[in-house]
Amino acid sequence: MLDKVLIANRGEIALRILRACKELGIKTVAVHSSADRDLMHVRLADESVCIGPAPSIDSYLNIPAIISAAEVTDSEGVHPGYGFLAENADFAEQVERCGFKFIGPKADVIRLMGDKVSAIEAMKKAGVPTVPGSDGPLPEDGATIIEIARRIGFPVIIKAAAGGGGRGMRVVHTEAHLVNAVQVTKAEAKAAFGDDTVYMEKFLQNPRHVEIQVLADGQGGAIHLGDRDCSLQRRHQKVLEEAPAPGIPDDIRKAVQDSCVKACVDIGYRGAGTFEFLYEDGGFYFIEMNTRVQVEHPVTEMVTGVDIVKEQLRIASGLPLSVKQEDIEIRGHSFECRINAEDAKTFLPSPGRVTHFHAPGGLGVRMDSHLYDNYSVPPYYDSLIGKLITWGETREIALTRMRNALDEIVIEGIKSNVALQQELVRDHGFMEGGINIHYLEKKLGD
Repeated sequence: MLDKVLIANRGEIALRILRACKELGIKTVAVHSSADRDLMHVRLADESVCIGPAPSIDSYLNIPAIISAAEVTDSEGVHPGYGFLAENADFAEQVERCGFKFIGPKADVIRLMGDKVSAIEAMKKAGVPTVPGSDGPLPEDGATIIEIARRIGFPVIIKAAAGGGGRGMRVVHTEAHLVNAVQVTKAEAKAAFGDDTVYMEKFLQNPRHVEIQVLADGQGGAIHLGDRDCSLQRRHQKVLEEAPAPGIPDDIRKAVQDSCVKACVDIGYRGAGTFEFLYEDGGFYFIEMNTRVQVEHPVTEMVTGVDIVKEQLRIASGLPLSVKQEDIEIRGHSFECRINAEDAKTFLPSPGRVTHFHAPGGLGVRMDSHLYDNYSVPPYYDSLIGKLITWGETREIALTRMRNALDEIVIEGIKSNVALQQELVRDHGFMEGGINIHYLEKKLGD
């Protein structure tokens, strides 16, 4: 087992990683910006190192500073969490070149899956279902682009190969607008990502967002931990998630889960990962793979009993998976509400001092948060301040517990989106299950 791990992140995920390390007897190093000296995991870590001023580029994205902190503290491993450098192949490569264990996949696998075109090609080879598309980057020739679109069928979506987070996408409904849309998307991709490679896919009009959680030890062992539905989204950002995804036939579910496990073996995957799909009319269509732990990983932990972060640490220590596929049983149902420091109506960020914080409790209730009384939420980072998770023997019980927990939570001194979440868990469409990715934005628009 690793002796000491540097946590290259902040907030609730840093605290989550620290707790897993402590359970395994691993010493911890917290790196932080000058604005984050009072974070809970910084207080609890065995050692802490300030790696720069508040802007992310000078601290949490500063690769030399993080590696220097690992060196001076004699750390063995580096856990990137999610966001920041978690899916940066250059960071993973430099960490391992300097003699540390990167707690995640190898750099070449991160690169493979980070490029949407190469990722889709790899998934097709592994038998993972994909969206009908251009089968590679779009050419410069306008006539060929139109021919490809006719084969796929309108509407189509143009995507940047290096894009992510909802950026670098453009939907085209008619042939007349196609070539210009491709050129505009290429220019935007070059400006945003430094790479103007784009590709084309069939645009699914009312899909759900369903993802498969996997674990692989890099030694030939790979399993899935079931699926999650993350369709409640605003501007491509997830708001509320659940596991398992409701209303999917078992044979369709099993087929896509098995294909994801095979893909992990084929590409030599190591660590925790998530295959993201659009699901429509009984069909799964691969969109991307996240090569890290996900924000919504707790709902999977609640229905499987598997600690995903501890498995990441075990794998990085060179150990095989502690569970086999036949050990995995999906039991009950779980929901996660993302709690953000933002106005529930305008979605404007709301940094500031938390004058009072009370976390809900009770059977089947879990709160992952770094908040405490008098903690000041800084204005420099993502507005996520916590995740409220519930579990129940049935979907209805888990949802009832979520309603009660949201009514119980207290966050004073700053604004939060709790009121929005309270509304969502009482929404009749969501209560029935199976809503699509446009549901929340349409609801907010109405």
